Amino acid sequence: RPEWLGFPFRIHKDPELIQNVSEGLKKLYKTKLFPLEDTYHFHDFHSPALEDADFDNKPMVLLVGQYSTGKTTFIRHLMEQDFPGMRIGPEPTTDSFIAVMHGEQDGLIPGNALVVDPKKPFRKLNAFGNAFLNRFVCAQMPNAVLESISIIDTPGILSGEKQRISRGYDFAAVLEWFAERVDRIILLFDAHKLDISDEFSEVIRSLKNHEDKMRVVLNKADQIGTQQLMRVYGALMWSLGKIVGTPEVIRVYIGSFWAQPLLVADNRKLFEAEEQDLFKDIQGLPRNAALRKLNDLIKRARLAKVHAYIISSLKKEMPNMFGKENKKKELIANLGEIYTRIEKEHQISPGDFPKLAKMQEILANQDFSKFQAVKPKLLEAVEDMLANDIAKLMTLVRQEEAAMPSQSVQGGAFEGTMDGPFGHGYGEGAGEGIDELEWVVARDKPTYDEIFYTLSPVNGKVSGALAKKEMVKSKLPNTVLGKIWKLADVDKDGYLDDDEFALANHLIKVKLEGHELPTDLPEHLIPPSKRGL
Repeated sequence: RPEWLGFPFRIHKDPELIQNVSEGLKKLYKTKLFPLEDTYHFHDFHSPALEDADFDNKPMVLLVGQYSTGKTTFIRHLMEQDFPGMRIGPEPTTDSFIAVMHGEQDGLIPGNALVVDPKKPFRKLNAFGNAFLNRFVCAQMPNAVLESISIIDTPGILSGEKQRISRGYDFAAVLEWFAERVDRIILLFDAHKLDISDEFSEVIRSLKNHEDKMRVVLNKADQIGTQQLMRVYGALMWSLGKIVGTPEVIRVYIGSFWAQPLLVADNRKLFEAEEQDLFKDIQGLPRNAALRKLNDLIKRARLAKVHAYIISSLKKEMPNMFGKENKKKELIANLGEIYTRIEKEHQISPGDFPKLAKMQEILANQDFSKFQAVKPKLLEAVEDMLANDIAKLMTLVRQEEAAMPSQSVQGGAFEGTMDGPFGHGYGEGAGEGIDELEWVVARDKPTYDEIFYTLSPVNGKVSGALAKKEMVKSKLPNTVLGKIWKLADVDKDGYLDDDEFALANHLIKVKLEGHELPTDLPEHLIPPSKRGL
């Protein structure tokens, strides 16, 4: 019985016992990471312990934005169906966190019942108290989209005077809890009234460690013209750059995400392309879910390791008998120096350390005498997990992905543009003429024939060298022209006849108009004289 990931299982006798990724992650967390977290009070400082449901749940999408930016409408647009508890309006309507999930029957489950359900990944939200739980519900309904993902709708973030009226719970902390567990965070902005309030800035900063999950949607972009849209987009990027504080730019999708006619249709093609890209991003979530959970566990393990070093350093500095309180205050004040020392001593990147101010605030209420000294065995177990077990699990992730290549979100708005004439780019570029009986290249063939006969063809064909002289006039790079040559030389004889030469010029035109070349020549582009080959 071989050992794998530190736990045994049979390979030959019981093939059904071979672990999947989520089982492997659960086992790793319970046996190697949790003991370290528990010993050094990690859950009091950073994030509650993980449960089985955290590893088993479907990918989740979290929608965040100021009120009336179209969050609830966006969910309605994706699912093409109303969900229980849905309210839409220009005023702040969604006053609750709504987890929209799949269920056999339509219904609403209140927050207090949700946090005692072991099958749902929300049990640890109990810590935020009744003020939050009264504002948390789960809307269940049968819907094809929800079979693959769950969506979390959040209360509109308030601006101006409204944000000062307390919600009764720590809104940013709740969002941070969700951010740790979701697969995608979508920040929605309204192109018509682009204003980032203080509360929204605070929220975006609290999501700082999850930039890899963040996407931005500039919604209602059909309400303004192209020139205004450019200015609004520039202003949004500038504002985000100041708040997020990273040199990398977050991906922004521009569009009008609801099923209504566009008010200003000038940018229709742009909106279609952007919506298609966003849909592809969301559709890929189920396929990448195991990798995301693995990635989040690695992040958590790195933080837990640093946390253990911080707590054990504080324990080491504490006196045994007298002056404990004064020493505690001194250590909290000098926490920055302790960070620097740990960084050098253990070669840890500064980015792995928790926020200094937040750590100091929590430490002020902790009893330092209960802290544990450094325990090398616990740290070694986590080191071993990061160095060896995770690598073994990675191969299993790849195997699972290969076994389920078609796993993507289906139904709702995702079905509308898949195939047929309303698919993105249908009948454009290399797809032009796809529905026509006549060969589309024949339209411009007389022009191409004139050039062809100036090249003095032999036996009705021109050589590669002669064709090259004409083709390089397009100024396209050789790599592109080489691909066009391969596509146009349909009979693969190393020469181009008049039909193939016309096809090469048609493909050059397609590329010069900004479209991509096909990998293989589509049937409608094959010259009629070559269709029998």
